[in-house]
Amino acid sequence: MQLPCNMLRPLTTPSEKQLVGCLALRLNSGINGVMKICALTMVYRDYWALAQWYRHYSRYLGAENLFIIAHGADPEVARICPAASVITIPRDDLEHFDRRRTEMLNGFQLGLASIYDWVIRTDADELICLDPGQHQSFEDLFAKHQTSALFALGLNVAESEEDPPCGPDEPVLRTRQAAIFTPNYSKAFAVRGRAGLKLHGVQVRPRHVKRFALVIPRGVYMAHLKYANTQALSDSYAHRREVATIEGKGLPGPAWANPGTDSRRFFQQLATLPERPWEEAEAEAYALYPTDPIREPERGVVRIRRDQPKIRTRLPAWFRSI
Repeated sequence: MQLPCNMLRPLTTPSEKQLVGCLALRLNSGINGVMKICALTMVYRDYWALAQWYRHYSRYLGAENLFIIAHGADPEVARICPAASVITIPRDDLEHFDRRRTEMLNGFQLGLASIYDWVIRTDADELICLDPGQHQSFEDLFAKHQTSALFALGLNVAESEEDPPCGPDEPVLRTRQAAIFTPNYSKAFAVRGRAGLKLHGVQVRPRHVKRFALVIPRGVYMAHLKYANTQALSDSYAHRREVATIEGKGLPGPAWANPGTDSRRFFQQLATLPERPWEEAEAEAYALYPTDPIREPERGVVRIRRDQPKIRTRLPAWFRSI
């Protein structure tokens, strides 16, 4: 099988050629009739989260189907993820970073979609968790849906005072049970075909926005790990402040200049929200979050509203087996 020569456009940059080389090595790994799924992320220095991401998706998809965009040359990424395909891009210009990052990742994703049936794309600190009572695997999940994109209910997983430290080689969900259902992290996480991801939602042709069906399958959760390791969180402050002080247009705002403020706000919220049983909290989040999504024809985006209530809960036992 040959890689389509018109996959995106003429390939000119080293990163694009590197991606095609990685794909070519994967072409013969699939078996006819078997669904092919890959996962894609982008990372800069977030080594603890990256180790969690690599372990999690390797277990479900196989490490040979993982693609990691390293933002700047960093041999530590390949050390942490030895069997994944690591693609390095320059880190010499951060202006309009979010917009350019989205465009670039959608381009890589589109290339992968010419080889794979589904592409899972998350940040390095986001794990898609499947309730084993409802989905046996990602193949099982995707086979149930004909849509071009799937969303997941978002959970901010938190480290509590009584929790032990969690190193990069330890599965974090075995020791973290405190969580808050959060609309902002109830995101699109998987696409197929030409659909893209943007602003935590799905990006489609503008004419399709009004009738696009937002699908959140029951039993599918996005565990956001930013607050699950307070030491790793503190370690991230330095480079966030560094980026926030660079002069230029379209750079991260106050949240990066004062990262500790956001963290204090979250943990204060964790302390004040009443904890509700999982069954009750999950049912309410599932009923509320997909309702009346935001539709932006000018951007071609469909996403979940961020003004929905946050609901504190405790993860059920099956998360500890992930």
